[in-house]
Amino acid sequence: MPRTIWSGAISFGLVTVPIRVVSATEDHSVRFHQYHLEDMGRVRVRKVCEIDGREVQQSEIGKGYELSKTQVIPVTDEELRALPLPTARAIEIDAFVPLESVDPIRIGEGYYLAPDGAVAAKPYKLLVQALGRSSKVAVAKYAWSGRERLGLLRVRDDVLVLHSMRWPDEIRSPEELYPPPVDIDEGEIDGALALMDMLARDDLEGEEFRDTYTEALQEIIEAKREHREPPAATEPETEPGQVLDLMAALNASVQKAKASRGEADVHEMPTPKKKAAKKQQAKKTTEKKTTEKKTTEKKTAAKKSARKPRSA
Repeated sequence: MPRTIWSGAISFGLVTVPIRVVSATEDHSVRFHQYHLEDMGRVRVRKVCEIDGREVQQSEIGKGYELSKTQVIPVTDEELRALPLPTARAIEIDAFVPLESVDPIRIGEGYYLAPDGAVAAKPYKLLVQALGRSSKVAVAKYAWSGRERLGLLRVRDDVLVLHSMRWPDEIRSPEELYPPPVDIDEGEIDGALALMDMLARDDLEGEEFRDTYTEALQEIIEAKREHREPPAATEPETEPGQVLDLMAALNASVQKAKASRGEADVHEMPTPKKKAAKKQQAKKTTEKKTTEKKTTEKKTAAKKSARKPRSA
């Protein structure tokens, strides 16, 4: 059972739901320490006071706000916990919005909210079912680690999940990153859409969604432990920065995706030139049929005019 990170309550109007917060994710990354390469002695970071040059223990360390180089205002954890905020001990729900209205760049780490005690079971279940039926998510405020935060509440497998969110002014504008003006051919768009269709799926389960970087690190560590050569790195198919023919690359990508799915019917996507040639051929065929039709109509009209009307 993961440890409790924070405990308090969800405030939903006049409804209060006592909850415990636990982490919803696990980190399986390979961790490294720093070592002195000459003798492989562990290199550690020590906390030293700048005034007396003495190493200090964690129990001697506190928080402070620097007004100037010579004036620091100390702030204790007790003072932070006693801040007059309604969110200090509660997750205050302020609004309910459609999930698609929230820009994913604002959504951060996820936490499970567990009901805290038997008294929390009914209001907790009420909020879970109401959120589920509404097809909306709740936007809330809460205060952790010395600052007020914005959060998003949603339901996952009948459990409430709280995602930390960034405030609007914490998102940088991407304007300076816009690419220069370029022309995109319709054939290239069709090719990209065809590739997207080939790579479309209903879930994110499968061998392709595993952490190959961590696996490669573990292979290197195991090889060095056994005093053998680590596995050789595979060469990339294309060099970084290499300019490719977009249609050729899309064509090859679609064929590769079809082949990986075991589809035998692998057809080449029409390039812009081939599409233009097909359109030109279709235009000529249409014009030819139109000309033939007009010629036939003229001949028919001439025959009718040559006939003499019968006498009454």
